[in-house]
Amino acid sequence: MIKFLRVDHRLLHGQVAVSWFNGLDVNTILVANDSVATDEFRKSAIRMAKPDNAKLVMKSVAESVEAINSGVTDKYNMLVVVESVEDAAKLINETKAIDSLNLGGTKQREGTSSYSKAVNLTEAEVSQLHQLQESGIDVFIQQVPNEKKETFK
Repeated sequence: MIKFLRVDHRLLHGQVAVSWFNGLDVNTILVANDSVATDEFRKSAIRMAKPDNAKLVMKSVAESVEAINSGVTDKYNMLVVVESVEDAAKLINETKAIDSLNLGGTKQREGTSSYSKAVNLTEAEVSQLHQLQESGIDVFIQQVPNEKKETFK
């Protein structure tokens, strides 16, 4: 069961590995990212960041959708981390197993506007997020669990 979906361009790092993993009732971290799924160096780096008591799975976004829809992930309480709003939208729209989306960090890029100290979005991403909200998804910005949750506007 997916307990939490987070967009964070850094994927697995201290905030996710420690704060969110320990702050949620989860036992598994799924990193859904096409690049990581085929890059042994990045996989090794991500493995070093995982908490000792966590099961870590790294799959492409399509493989993640397939696994979630097959029911094989139902036995786990999962924290899912993706790198982009686009990947999050794909997971949400193609699985129907997710009802909220945490915006944790998107780096500053050409054409982005700042929505918080760590969230920078393009107009296309903002449009995707509004579509998700209109479909009933709770989209919010929150860096760490003890920080106030802010509804995305």
